[in-house]
Amino acid sequence: MERIVASGIVSSYGRKLVLDGAGISADAGQCVGIVGANGCGKSTLLNILSGLRDAKSGDIFFDGCRADKKLFKKYTGYVPQESNLIPELSVRDNLLIWYRDGAVLERGLNSGFLKEFGIGGMLGMKAGRLSGGMKKRVSIACALGGKPPVLILDEPCAALDLFGKDEIRKYLVSYKQRGGTVVMATHEESDLDICDKIYALKGGRCRETDISLRGEALLNEIRAKGDMKSGGK
Repeated sequence: MERIVASGIVSSYGRKLVLDGAGISADAGQCVGIVGANGCGKSTLLNILSGLRDAKSGDIFFDGCRADKKLFKKYTGYVPQESNLIPELSVRDNLLIWYRDGAVLERGLNSGFLKEFGIGGMLGMKAGRLSGGMKKRVSIACALGGKPPVLILDEPCAALDLFGKDEIRKYLVSYKQRGGTVVMATHEESDLDICDKIYALKGGRCRETDISLRGEALLNEIRAKGDMKSGGK
């Protein structure tokens, strides 16, 4: 059974129709990339998939169950492109907003991805003083506070140096190898190398593309005219 299925997603801002029947699907252990021009609706789609924005119409299912507020909270962790950390608070205090239980946080710092990300060495630092790569690591750590099986990321490697990008991609590979599902919007071709599916979003609809496309061939796919059939079922 597919971990997440979205179909017929419609959304608009005022009279501007942004999504017109968009859809995607992904299994457990898969990474799905969404590509498209600026303003095509990628962030809007991610907000809807994470439950932060209501669609005008359409369906979203997690493990075969229709999504509601409770399921969105249980299934998804969302990492926006811009830092969502509170800059005046320490890293520890930002994490506690998501983990709530200090004992759970401490256990996580001694094992698993919090240790893997080196979060323990940042706890006393103010979030506003972190580098871009550090902020992204902490943002992902916050999103995973409830151990969601679906991680949704908007431009996860934007504005990071080569080391930061490599670190984030390695973690995402590790996350999906443990059965997690990753859905990310990206402009970085290197991000696509860890994807099992790629959707081009254009004209408000998604079309699954050949995962090997890069460079001009990928640009041509994004520019492609005609009916963009939804990838979700």
